[in-house]
Amino acid sequence: MLFNLIFCFSLLFQQNTLTILPGQAETILSINELYYFEDSTNQINLETIQSQAFQSRFIHSPRFKPEDYDRNSTYWVRLKLSLPEQKENYVLEFYDQTIDSINAYISQNGQEFEMVKLGDAYPFSDKSLKHKNFDILLSSGSDYICYFKINNSQYADIRIAIKKIDRFIQYSLSEYMIYGIFYGMIIIISLYNILIFLAIKEKKYLYYTLYILSVGLYAMCIDGIAYQYIWPNQPEWNQKAYGVALFSIIFWSILFSKIFLNTKVRSPRLHKIIHLVLILRILLFLAALFIDNSLFRLRNIEIIPLSLIFLAGILVLIRGYQPARFFVVAYGFLFVGFLLKALLMQSIIPFNILTYYSLHLCFILEMLFLTFALSDRVRILKDNRDKALKRIVQQHEENSKVINRINKELEQKVEQRTEDLRIKNQQLEESNHTIIRQSREIAEINSMLDLDNWRLKNNLKKVQKERLLKRNLTYAEFLEIFKSKEWCLDILAAFKWRKDYHCQKCNNEKYIEDSSTYARRCTKCGYNESPTAFTIFKGIKFPLPKALFIVYSYLNEENHTLDEMANILEMRRNTVWQFKHKIEDEVSKNGKTYLNELLHFGYERSINFIDIQ
Repeated sequence: MLFNLIFCFSLLFQQNTLTILPGQAETILSINELYYFEDSTNQINLETIQSQAFQSRFIHSPRFKPEDYDRNSTYWVRLKLSLPEQKENYVLEFYDQTIDSINAYISQNGQEFEMVKLGDAYPFSDKSLKHKNFDILLSSGSDYICYFKINNSQYADIRIAIKKIDRFIQYSLSEYMIYGIFYGMIIIISLYNILIFLAIKEKKYLYYTLYILSVGLYAMCIDGIAYQYIWPNQPEWNQKAYGVALFSIIFWSILFSKIFLNTKVRSPRLHKIIHLVLILRILLFLAALFIDNSLFRLRNIEIIPLSLIFLAGILVLIRGYQPARFFVVAYGFLFVGFLLKALLMQSIIPFNILTYYSLHLCFILEMLFLTFALSDRVRILKDNRDKALKRIVQQHEENSKVINRINKELEQKVEQRTEDLRIKNQQLEESNHTIIRQSREIAEINSMLDLDNWRLKNNLKKVQKERLLKRNLTYAEFLEIFKSKEWCLDILAAFKWRKDYHCQKCNNEKYIEDSSTYARRCTKCGYNESPTAFTIFKGIKFPLPKALFIVYSYLNEENHTLDEMANILEMRRNTVWQFKHKIEDEVSKNGKTYLNELLHFGYERSINFIDIQ
């Protein structure tokens, strides 16, 4: 407290010069305690800044707030410093590792200004001190005039510390040790959960592992550890790596929360809202990555998905899902961490080790309680399984008692049924003997009947054939053989091509048969030949069975007049006369052999078909 009073007195009344007393190991100055000038034109240079006329434009604003910072302006900070004569030197340090560019102009004991470039927009190898923060070595027993030209694409926490070398080393070693513990815990918890995932193949463990790794990456980005050890020579990537890491935290956190809380079943409406917010966040991330990197500075929007996840955890817990209790506590710590970090950035709470590392501490507590939540879920599932097994065992015991009682009753009934079955079997055997004897008698009778049927059928075919040969069939009897147009076409086709097929156009022997018309199409020239083509039946306009009967009557030399034939067939007299004239022409040219063979072929085909049936 004494050192702070001395500092304030020196800053206000001794020409704005900060005098470091020999006993001061560390002095920390925030933007509220420094003199600064906001250059909205971004055109002012060092020569103008250090002019005597310009000094009055530097202001001291104790009420400066983060929202007062204009990322489009250049901020010039003036620091006049007097260091005591000591054995050890001092270090001037900027705490905010996310500042893009700091051009430090330093004049020692009235000498010319020397420029030192700091900031994460420059390769890490350009640093004079290989430390995650931005540091400048100062000699003890010297007076310094320092001008810092600060440019940043987002809010810059302008906080300067002047430390002795031993204090700087002690602080750095302690800080790196804390970071080692922090990141070591992240790695251990990640390995533990990834091993569980490989063992049981549950996605929630994979999502949780990716979430805490994203937390670690984000913390390394804001701590400057990633800039120092992972991508020291990639300042362009360093400018947007924190935004990618922050998106990764939100992305994997939402996926893990949805599957852990099973919001799709336990809170369907909120599940849809979370899903929509995730899609919008992905679109914003893609826009920030490929269109406008300045969108990465919109960190406050992350409160929306985090609040929805927190609310989902509370709703699911209220509805009776016990593992959600640790989940709610974990996100409660996360909110506390973000709140303390925001209060620190607003200078509402004092800057100290606890408040500075509050977010890291809350990250650790969150990871631990989320791990507890996963373990608690497994424990609850195990308890439920044990209870279920216990109930199953009890049920099995009860079932065994019931089964034993039923078995005894069944044994008695089986004995009774066995005796009944024995008696019934004897009766069945007697009945079987009777049935076998009767079956033999029936088989003998069937054999005799089959023989009689065969003889009758042969006699019938013999009579029909004799009648056909004697040519004395009536039209009704003739239709029993040549019964339909399709059957007659089948007979004509089979008789016409009984030896082989030759195309009438190209003499090709291969064809495709049309099952509906019995015609044959040449596979070479495509000529389609019907069964009636090149015969006396070509082009007739009346049914084929009638035409065949007229042929049969003509060959039989029955003396039916044209009127009688027209009456029998129910046809016009002139149609009958014309067809008989075609028959006479065929007979005069080729004789009766072809037509007789056709009728005999049709008869044989009909009789064979009857036999098959």
